[in-house]
Amino acid sequence: MRTLSFISAACNAKIIGQQADKIINDIITDSRLVKSPETLLFACIVTKRNDGHQYIGAAYQQGVRSFLITKEIDQSQYPESCFLLVKDTVAALQLIAIAVRKQSNVPVIGITGSNGKTIIKEWLNHLLSDSFNIVRSPKSYNSQIGVALSVWQMMETHNLGIFEAGISEPGEMALLEKMIQPSIGIFTNIGEAHNQGFVNTRQKINEKLSLFTHTKSLIYCSDYYELNEAIAQFAHNRKTNDSNDLALFSWSYKHDATLRITTILKQDGQTNIEGVYNKQNTAIKIPFTDAASIENAINCWCLLLLLNIAQQKVVDGMASLKPIAMRLEMLQGDNNCLLINDTYNADLRSLRIALDMLAQQKQHTSQTLILSDLYQTGMTEEALYTEVAAIIADQKINRFIGVGTSLMRHRHLFERNKNMETLFFPDTQSLLKQVYSFNFNNEAILLKASRSFTFEKIILLLEQKIHQTVMTINLSALRGNVAAFQRRLKPAVKTMAMVKASSYGNGDFEIANVLQQAQIDYLTVAYADEGVALRKANIKVPIMVMSPSTEAFDRMILWQLEPEIFNFRSLNHFIQVANRLVVKDYPIHLKVDTGMHRLGFVASEIAELINIITQHACLRIASIFSHLAASDDIAFAAFTHQQASAFNSMSQQIIEGIGYRPLLHLCNTAGIAMYPEYHYDMVRLGLGLYGIDSSNIINNQLEQISTLKTTIAQIKEVNAGDTIGYSRRGVVSRKTRIATICIGYADGLPRALSNGEAYVMINNKPAKLIGNIAMDMCMVDITDIDAVQEGDEAIVFGAALPIQQIAAWAGTIPYEIMTSIAQRVKRVYINEG
Repeated sequence: MRTLSFISAACNAKIIGQQADKIINDIITDSRLVKSPETLLFACIVTKRNDGHQYIGAAYQQGVRSFLITKEIDQSQYPESCFLLVKDTVAALQLIAIAVRKQSNVPVIGITGSNGKTIIKEWLNHLLSDSFNIVRSPKSYNSQIGVALSVWQMMETHNLGIFEAGISEPGEMALLEKMIQPSIGIFTNIGEAHNQGFVNTRQKINEKLSLFTHTKSLIYCSDYYELNEAIAQFAHNRKTNDSNDLALFSWSYKHDATLRITTILKQDGQTNIEGVYNKQNTAIKIPFTDAASIENAINCWCLLLLLNIAQQKVVDGMASLKPIAMRLEMLQGDNNCLLINDTYNADLRSLRIALDMLAQQKQHTSQTLILSDLYQTGMTEEALYTEVAAIIADQKINRFIGVGTSLMRHRHLFERNKNMETLFFPDTQSLLKQVYSFNFNNEAILLKASRSFTFEKIILLLEQKIHQTVMTINLSALRGNVAAFQRRLKPAVKTMAMVKASSYGNGDFEIANVLQQAQIDYLTVAYADEGVALRKANIKVPIMVMSPSTEAFDRMILWQLEPEIFNFRSLNHFIQVANRLVVKDYPIHLKVDTGMHRLGFVASEIAELINIITQHACLRIASIFSHLAASDDIAFAAFTHQQASAFNSMSQQIIEGIGYRPLLHLCNTAGIAMYPEYHYDMVRLGLGLYGIDSSNIINNQLEQISTLKTTIAQIKEVNAGDTIGYSRRGVVSRKTRIATICIGYADGLPRALSNGEAYVMINNKPAKLIGNIAMDMCMVDITDIDAVQEGDEAIVFGAALPIQQIAAWAGTIPYEIMTSIAQRVKRVYINEG
């Protein structure tokens, strides 16, 4: 048990208030994630764009009474609270983590590298959970704050730790090393990620290697030449400087190593990997064929060999590896239900994370949790399920379905909660027999289970059956894109996010909810109906409507939507409606035309505009804005400066006329990157949210959030001279292997891609489209791609095939491709937290 006194001593905090002996079980930095507030410490993090101290009141209202702060607080406003005052809350969290780590002498595995950290961590947890009680980083918690919160979870009951460490600039890893203090290290690989923070790759490698300053053993692939060279020098320096030898465990496809890989054989969706270790032949089989999974699996294999895990256990464990849902999946269920799929493992920490995700889904007021038995927690069953029942009671779950004999034995702990319907089943099969009798309807359903319970069978029954073509949307990448643009802004500059046209085809509430959580200042839709739908889904952020119908003004006021006003007709009509509804100071947004010549008041109309506005108390100008016509093209820089000059003149005239200063905004996505001098009070993020910067200035800092993929319905061989598809436009000149894939122009695949240069990706190789694209299907040439089978995946666009390339082939722009993806294409949302 850790108390506020322990925490205070660890970080040299001044205690303000009482309750110094109060037990603290968890630390959070987000007031929206309050659970079990009586044993919670809320750490107020201060960044360039946010200050956690402003959320103390919200946390206090939810029952939190312990706070880590850097600013003096009027304690009288928060009776019965205890404040720990420090100079820097991030540094304090790190000191707390160091103190926690010093309490434990259990082995810890530290993982760093450019890619694969989270997958390797989760696979090792799967492979070792039968032998160890493991504490590990939740999700991808590998930053300065994330590692501190991860190490905090170490308890006396744990006998192995697995933590990942990530950096973006020099000097960061030394702090992570002090918190993690790994005894075994894994350096996954080295790539281009976060290169912008370093002079060169060697500097980045050396910085990452500082995680292993006191490590006893280090696993790595010696085929990365620069990595191998740097590790050899690092090990030599360790031996020379402190006589502290570093045992290197290398593996290689190419040359002698501790584990020499001799054979890679891919067949039927599996890979047989053979090698030589300690002069003995050894082998494993994994259920993957892609290069990244093979590399990740070999790194795990090396760790098992290093720990002398029995060969049969190694073989069985590697064969049972599953794709990691590193991110929780959100799927559309039948009867307007939302499914949250977290069915890879089940422990207390990951349960809390999954419940946090469930709590954020405000569009459904009813919530159901389907939970399996929890394994390898190091607690007695009675203590474990008493805590689980308490966690669930805090969440205010409406219906709880427990699966497993342990949960059945402790059902009384859950049945005490009279506000929650409870059902219990000994196994998944028993649940499946009755699943249709539960009448799931208009609710959010979290499925949380260990892999052995095969909850994917439940998901198959509950998931809405739409289409084999799927678009996955990475919500974590969306957050990262927002952060990439916000780093370019001064702290006071606000951000408006464009979510019109179903967030450019990516989804309505799902995208808006993430942006709301990211504390975006404004959302923007095209039409009132879009805004009303977001309000009904409990989106509270201010919403501007860009193309409001005059007939919708009354509904907009009812739902607190703020209209863009661009001409006198809409202005006068809005005034009539506002006066009829007796509203005052209602926020509107004035658009001025500075050269785009689409919508907006022109310079000659400003005087009359001011006269009308100042006569009506029903109005308050929330913002004045305009639209740049060519901000992504340096050739039109002079015109952009001309637009900005016109905007300065017109907005200043309005400000002087109305007597106050509304927000000013001019820059769109490309303008944010190209013209920092025109950020004004707010910027508008559109395409950049979704991972595309048309100015190409910060594309390397963005991640496209969407991947469109489909499946192969049929494979056949055709002879030279045969034709493919409608109108016999696809003529083959050789014996050709053709795959028919389940996507057509009705799904949003442009028919203009027919018989051109366009291709999809199958098994990481291009498969060229051949013949005319049909409504629901199209054909691709797979003659030169090995091991393709019916049912395999085809990537239409994604990381390996950017949407800009699809747009270029189709002779259009990415906006059109994104917004054309049909609603019948299933959207699957993945989230790291």
